[in-house]
Amino acid sequence: MEENIKSKLETLTLKDNFMFGAVMCESENCRPFLEMVLGFPIGKLTVNLEKSLIYHPDYKGVRLDVEAQDERHTRYNIEMQVIRKPYLARRARYYRSQLDMDLLLRGHSYGNLPDTFVIFICDFDPFGYENYRYVFQNTCQEKTDFLLPDGQTTVFLSTCGKNPDDVSEKLVSFLQYIGSDLKKSTEEFEDDYVRLLQAAVRKVKASREMEARYMILQEMLESERAAGREEGKAEGKAEGKAEAVLDLLDDLPGELPDGLKNDILLNRDSKTLRHYLKLAASAHSVEEFMRSLSLAAHP
Repeated sequence: MEENIKSKLETLTLKDNFMFGAVMCESENCRPFLEMVLGFPIGKLTVNLEKSLIYHPDYKGVRLDVEAQDERHTRYNIEMQVIRKPYLARRARYYRSQLDMDLLLRGHSYGNLPDTFVIFICDFDPFGYENYRYVFQNTCQEKTDFLLPDGQTTVFLSTCGKNPDDVSEKLVSFLQYIGSDLKKSTEEFEDDYVRLLQAAVRKVKASREMEARYMILQEMLESERAAGREEGKAEGKAEGKAEAVLDLLDDLPGELPDGLKNDILLNRDSKTLRHYLKLAASAHSVEEFMRSLSLAAHP
């Protein structure tokens, strides 16, 4: 088992969520990234290890984002997004709200809400305009050069950009590194920051502590997959019973109302569906089945 985990860990690149969280939880790796993407200097940066490397029981699956704050209390949330998923912009909105809610729950007023930056690193073009970087802030429709002073910025980075003249060479080099496969990601890059990240990846792969963390992650994922398979089996059995009820009723005289048909199809309670089956099997008409249901509901 350990040998297999070690082998899998060796195949990871920085775009893997586990590897990204493990590398970026070090402030000396995270701060240059933020400065490169946002274009302003950042002083002391503290990465929240609890959010970056701990597996949250409150979320389905494993959430390995990177959350940090600087000495001005500005908050940063960085997400690696390898697979295109729907509603990416609305997910960014959700992450922003989580950053704010975390502070308000501690009793802070609205005036104490810090500036927040949510950054998605996408191994695809999220909007189709072939940009390496998309920066969003709220602007006034009537006066487009006026920014709403709500302190929120959302950035989407794309490894598929084609506008190198509009961004820094360092950002292009970083995104090319992110988009690389395992072989290409180990080749020598001219950029100092990419070389720093390559060294950090090698350090993670050589770490017994990170190997143990990765083993825990794999075990959690397997447990979740097993639970999902069991849930799927139960769902399939319930769906089969619902269809059996409708098959029996189709052979009876009378017509089942669409609303009741949908209720039966969507029902996933085994006890209720067994009751439906018994009533449908003993009924001589759809009307008799419905009457029996009514009597059972109002004895």
